[in-house]
Amino acid sequence: MKQSCFYILSLILFLSFNSSCKKDAAVDATATLTAPAPTPIYEPKLIFKFKFDSTQARLNAFGQPSEIPAGNMAFSPIFNKMSAHYIELAPSANTQLGAGSVLYHAPETSAGGSTAIDFSKSAVKAQNEEFFSIKLKDITPGTYQWLRVSLAYQNYDIKYKSGTIYGTGTIASFIGYNTNITNYVIKTQTIAVNENKLQGYWGFETNVNGIIYTTSGQSPAGATTVPNPISFTSPIPFGSCVVTGAFLGNSGATKPLVLSGNETSDVIITVSLSTNKSFEWQDANPDGYFEPSAGENVVDMGIRGMIPIW
Repeated sequence: MKQSCFYILSLILFLSFNSSCKKDAAVDATATLTAPAPTPIYEPKLIFKFKFDSTQARLNAFGQPSEIPAGNMAFSPIFNKMSAHYIELAPSANTQLGAGSVLYHAPETSAGGSTAIDFSKSAVKAQNEEFFSIKLKDITPGTYQWLRVSLAYQNYDIKYKSGTIYGTGTIASFIGYNTNITNYVIKTQTIAVNENKLQGYWGFETNVNGIIYTTSGQSPAGATTVPNPISFTSPIPFGSCVVTGAFLGNSGATKPLVLSGNETSDVIITVSLSTNKSFEWQDANPDGYFEPSAGENVVDMGIRGMIPIW
């Protein structure tokens, strides 16, 4: 009897131990199947950010210092936002438009009849915001001396006068070659357009004692200044807004952008845009205020220079 009890007890212990081993093996197998995936390797990027600088040199279309023509007046706006349509790295001053490393080309549409920038899909960004980035591994390695950026839309505040009223208003202006606009917001008001607008179309909004006023207009064809210091060797099409600038380092000295393809960290480019008296109008009353009610018309809304810094 004692031997039978001992045999049964031994069998129970053996089965229990054997079952425990199988469970442990099953747990181990499961642990192997659910092991965490390895942490992905970060891929560094080339990042672009805007800077709006009213103290930067005021340039003409050839990249030379520019004076305000007699009979005109100009103001340095307070910029809110900007949009770019095209970005290209150019190795030299002889690199023709489109022959460099094209990094970005914003969506276009023919909904308005002719090919135009699709404003509804444009990325509109403020100062120091990232407006575009691309993985460095996707860029052709090389040395680039120039940056080309086609600017498309800008939004800024200006001072104005209307009779005895002195105020501040907001302007939304379209400086791309041609833009398809369904609608846009100036500051608080949505303006319906539903058609293409050539370079130089603008809308204005102001609030006077709680009453909101809006108006719009079109500057003359070809009047928008587009600085291109290498225009004699690498011209841009008439009516476009492809601004060109030489790369500089943080010290302010010329420093071509060198990309090896083996970068281990992000490269940030600050696209510094000159807003130095960039809003220009025909001056009927020489008082320094834009006065549409006196027949003063906008003649130029172009950025007055570009310095890409890295």
